[in-house]
Amino acid sequence: MQDAIVIIPTYNEIENIEAIVRAVFSQEKQFHILVVDDNSPDLTALKVKELQKDFPQRLHLLQREEKTGLGTAYIAGFKWCLERKYDYVFEMDADFSHNPNDLIKLYNACQIENADMSVGSRYVKGINVVNWPMSRILLSYFASKYVRLITQMKIHDTTAGFVCYKRKVLETIDLDAIKFVGYAFQIEMKFKTYLEDFKIVEVPVIFTDRVRGKSKMSGSIISEAIFGVISMKLNSLFNKG
Repeated sequence: MQDAIVIIPTYNEIENIEAIVRAVFSQEKQFHILVVDDNSPDLTALKVKELQKDFPQRLHLLQREEKTGLGTAYIAGFKWCLERKYDYVFEMDADFSHNPNDLIKLYNACQIENADMSVGSRYVKGINVVNWPMSRILLSYFASKYVRLITQMKIHDTTAGFVCYKRKVLETIDLDAIKFVGYAFQIEMKFKTYLEDFKIVEVPVIFTDRVRGKSKMSGSIISEAIFGVISMKLNSLFNKG
């Protein structure tokens, strides 16, 4: 029975999309894929439509008119998946920074070990990052430490974007109330899951920086993640009960 779907948000990922789709579909466990494309000028969506001929009923495409942030792309994807039968919904990047071979580890953590959210973690066992400059490793590592300190979540990799959700988590969280749109979206989703007392498990993975295509990281995205965390925590304290 098909019960799991991988959401892959894209913006100008023509160099990666076919390879990542075929890699996910080559896994022993069968997954469906939903590509959420933000009107990529490089015609990523057109390539997905071509691939749909090879993978009918398994490869899905949600096209948006403009690029409005990673968070809004995932929210649109979550809502699309909740309207269908999927019990496990994944977040994964298109650029192979997340290894498709690790999908089964995240799935098993939820399906067998009864986690409600499983996180592909770069930092739960040391620092498992390949091809990043030291400055970026330190920024990411200490950002996660900072978020852990402020929020009190017992998660080592709070900014991770390789995640599996059980359906009930996405049904419980008010998706329309999610405020962040950049990479801080990943922090907010974990925090909302934590506040609902769902079981979160970190699964050690190796993160490899993209080889093809251009990174979407920017200073504004980083500042949103750093400064938004304090307001997110304060809001949770004042809105209790």
